[in-house]
Amino acid sequence: MKKLQVGIIGGAGYTAGELIRLLINHPQAEINFVFSTSNAGNKISKVHQDLIGSLDLEFTDTVNPNIDVLFLCLGHGNSVKFLSANTFSENTKIIDLGNDFRLEADKTFEGKTFVYGLPELQKEAIENANNIANPGCFATAIQLGLLPLANKGLLNTDVHINAVTGATGAGTSLSTTTHYTWRDNNFSYYKPFTHQHLGEINQSVKQLQNGFSKDILFMPNRGNFSRGIFATIYTDFEGSVDEAKTLYDEFYKEAKFTFVSDDFLHLKQVVNTNKCLIHLHKHEGKLLVTSIIDNLLKGASGQAVQNMNLMFGLEETTGLSLKGTYF
Repeated sequence: MKKLQVGIIGGAGYTAGELIRLLINHPQAEINFVFSTSNAGNKISKVHQDLIGSLDLEFTDTVNPNIDVLFLCLGHGNSVKFLSANTFSENTKIIDLGNDFRLEADKTFEGKTFVYGLPELQKEAIENANNIANPGCFATAIQLGLLPLANKGLLNTDVHINAVTGATGAGTSLSTTTHYTWRDNNFSYYKPFTHQHLGEINQSVKQLQNGFSKDILFMPNRGNFSRGIFATIYTDFEGSVDEAKTLYDEFYKEAKFTFVSDDFLHLKQVVNTNKCLIHLHKHEGKLLVTSIIDNLLKGASGQAVQNMNLMFGLEETTGLSLKGTYF
C-alpha cells in the first residue's frame, strides 16, 4: 500500500510535536510537509528538539494541496481562517484538532461536513467521514466517563466533575499561569462551570440520552505536572458498583484504547499512551467515575491518528502501540 501523504498545519505547538512523533513511526504514513509561518526554513528538530536524528525536514510556509490527509493543529478559531485562505484537493481528508467544527451548529463549512471524532461514540461515522472534528482533551476524558450511563438513560440528576490537567494543556504560548515559577508547587482552578468543552460534552450525552436536561457542573483545574488529565465524576446511581461495571464493560467491549480497571488509578498509567482508563466506586447513592488520559495523546494527537486510521481503513491501533513511562 502506498503511504498516506500527510500535511500538518501549525507545526510548532505541543500537539503538532506529538503528531510528528507518531507519524514518523507510522508504517502507512509519510509526512509531506509541516507548515509554520513563524518557523519557515528552520529545521523541525530546532523546535521539537528530541527529533534530532529522527527527522530531516524543515518547516515551510507553503502547502501541497494534493496530500491525502491534513491535520490542523491551530489555535481555536484559526482553522476556519486557514481553510478560507487555502484550497486542497477534493480527495484530501481533514482532521481538525481545534474546536472550530465540534458543535453541531458549526460542523458544516464551505461544503465540508465535519464528523465529531470520538471513536468510542461513533466509529462507523468516522470510518465513512471525509472531515473530522477531533474532540477536546477534557471533553474526551469526561465523555468516556459518562457515555455508558447516558447510553442507558441513567443520567437523571446533576453531574459533578472535578478534573485536573497538566501544563501542556495550555499550549506553548506563555501567560502568567504557564511560567514555571507560577506553576511549580501550585494549584488553581479556571473557567469554573463555563469551560468551552462543555458544549461538546452536553452534545454527546444528548446524542445517547435524548431527554437529558440536568446540569453538568465542571470545575477544571491546573496541575503542576506536564501532561495528563485526571477527572473525577459523580452522580446519582441506584444500582451496585458491579452492575455499573457490567454496564461499562459492555459499552467498551470493542474499544481499542478504553479500559475499565478494578484498581484505583493514577496518571502514570496513561502518560505517553493513547489509553483512557476508567475506575468505578460506589458510595451510598453516588457513583464515582474516575477517567484518566494523556491530554496530548488520547486527548489530542493520538486520537487524531486513531481517527486517520479509521478514515483510511487501517487497523485502528496502527502506529499507536505506545508503552508509557511508568517510572
